[in-house]
Amino acid sequence: MPVYVYHCEACDFEFEQQQSFSDKPLRRCPECGKDSLHKVYSPVGVIYKGSGFYSTDHRSSSNANFSSKAKKEEKAESTAASKDEGEKPRKSKEKTDA
Repeated sequence: MPVYVYHCEACDFEFEQQQSFSDKPLRRCPECGKDSLHKVYSPVGVIYKGSGFYSTDHRSSSNANFSSKAKKEEKAESTAASKDEGEKPRKSKEKTDA
């Protein structure tokens, strides 16, 4: 059975109550007796264990090969581009007969 947190708006009293899913929510505050209770919803911490929870675990082998090929091609292109930028154009010396 889940544990719910309740908060009273009238007196700011907060407490936990174990209830079944089918139980109706509490309305009356046990401290001040007013009908001003409401449930407090908070994020739930979830821990995934085992394989299959990471993006690398879901990819098929064809997608993994494609991404590694694309990375290799990108690297080759960037290497070729940096070589082209690094080379200076050479002037050719022609012999002239006078």
